[in-house]
Amino acid sequence: MKSLNQDVVCFTAGKIKLEVHPTRKSAGEAAAQAVAEEMRRSAQPGKEIGVIFATGASQFDTLEALTSIPGLPWDKVVGFHMDEYVKLDENHRASFRLYLREKLTQRVAMREFFEMNGNAEDIDAFGREYMRQLNLANPQICLLGIGENGHLAFNDPHEADFNDPQAIKVVNLDSACKQQQVSEGWFASLEEVPNQALTLTIPTLLRVPKLIVSVPGSRKAQAVRRTLEEPISTSCPSTQLRNHPDVTIYLDVDSAAELKDLY
Repeated sequence: MKSLNQDVVCFTAGKIKLEVHPTRKSAGEAAAQAVAEEMRRSAQPGKEIGVIFATGASQFDTLEALTSIPGLPWDKVVGFHMDEYVKLDENHRASFRLYLREKLTQRVAMREFFEMNGNAEDIDAFGREYMRQLNLANPQICLLGIGENGHLAFNDPHEADFNDPQAIKVVNLDSACKQQQVSEGWFASLEEVPNQALTLTIPTLLRVPKLIVSVPGSRKAQAVRRTLEEPISTSCPSTQLRNHPDVTIYLDVDSAAELKDLY
């Protein structure tokens, strides 16, 4: 265990690096600084920087801080997101396209950003083209969150496959995932949450060399503990992060509440 300063605790659990910050805002700012450092490091003449962005409440402070850092090479960044609801209007408050427009692409001048269209007429064909663009960009950075049920992107336990032959797929959302969306205020009731979403699969996410994971809030404390302590299995998909060589999880004191024995 080591401390960056008297308010921040850093420790490791296996391969995973963790930082516990006093507030969700400071945790988000630290995650943003890590993304910024990697963007600067990756910025080379004539070379694009592929980045996969996450959405949801866990990313509020990270994206706010990241888009406020001056001098970043956004003109080299080719961006993607990792999931989107199927058959949800793109202007609905829960739409991840709307979220990323408001919190990312309208705030910085990116080289290019590929939106995930859950309303595509031929969603399989859309998925193939999305992956073609993603593979061309060869992302080096992935911002992630962890769901209350341990999901990564929309790979809920019943859909998660650590050896998934598909790179992108349509999944059925479980009740715990839907409840999280309601609890965070994106929908008024469970009935309003779409049944399906388009998501990058776990092998697609985990082949990205650097994963920067923002997980604030007390509602995530149990999922964080499970991520670090449970056997690696799809019953808690985020346990697979322990097999990745470069993961840093940014926590606040609330999301780290069940880890006191580790640090």
